[in-house]
Amino acid sequence: MGARFCGLLVLLAVFFSELNASRQAVNQELSSIFNELWRLDVNRMNPGIDYTISVQGKAGFVSQGSHVAQDHASLPLFSQVNETKLQTTTTVSRFMKLLDNYERSTGVAEHVSTEERTENNLFLDAVLDTEVMKRAHKYLVSKGQSRSDLRSFRSQLYLIWFHLYHRDRNGGVDSCGFEHVFVGETRSGREIIGFHNWIQFYLQEKNRHLDYKGYKARDHDTPDQDDHVLNLQFSWHGLVKPVGSAFIGASPEFEMALFTIVFLMNTERSTTVLVNIDQCQMELVVVRHGRSLGTAYPKLLSSNSRHLRQHSH
Repeated sequence: MGARFCGLLVLLAVFFSELNASRQAVNQELSSIFNELWRLDVNRMNPGIDYTISVQGKAGFVSQGSHVAQDHASLPLFSQVNETKLQTTTTVSRFMKLLDNYERSTGVAEHVSTEERTENNLFLDAVLDTEVMKRAHKYLVSKGQSRSDLRSFRSQLYLIWFHLYHRDRNGGVDSCGFEHVFVGETRSGREIIGFHNWIQFYLQEKNRHLDYKGYKARDHDTPDQDDHVLNLQFSWHGLVKPVGSAFIGASPEFEMALFTIVFLMNTERSTTVLVNIDQCQMELVVVRHGRSLGTAYPKLLSSNSRHLRQHSH
């Protein structure tokens, strides 16, 4: 009986140690550099001043591939956005010019015109001129993941974000990291894939191509209108994204810097890092497609420093 009891204790000890190991620790180094980038992000839009969101109701469960979702938000997510600031912020205005350069459906080959390539380059020039990307570059050089000369780093960013590749096996090259993450795609006329950017969300919602269905969150974790990351549900061109996520208000250069660092600091096909940025705890998910980006998005775990209060209890 004693031996059996000791054996049970050993099994329990192994079980709980594995359980704790599976709970990812906060990556303090990345949290530190990302908070530095957050403070440097002068182009970030401020909630209640530059934009206003209305989170409304909690969205229900919808299976992947469904075309129907109950609407728990009768109003748009964005009730007000300072469009003058969007148009006069260089990185943002150049970013918006790229949003109509892509075929929405995978399997349809992308053809990059000379004008579109120029737009890509002008956007990258503006991004590289920000303090956010300069600091990200310096960090990556210190880690041996990027070369110090700007031309080499620029080529590295182009390969990660704008290099075209096959997402669908049919047809020609049909996707790239930028299109998937910032613009959004549809697959086989059945589902929305990617689409993790708030500016694109706002513009598509304003043009009535997109309908916000409500927020997604764990029980007792209702988001606020000043949260800078949101998990949400929406429909776009008649298809439904059961659970999406995006930074809200952040600049394009901040998101690119963040995901580029995670991409280059890891070699696994799929990487998830746990970080604390400002008052939010989130997972950053990055999936590779060879030497380019397959997808990247934030997944909010808690906001308004709730994770700190829970830890102190």
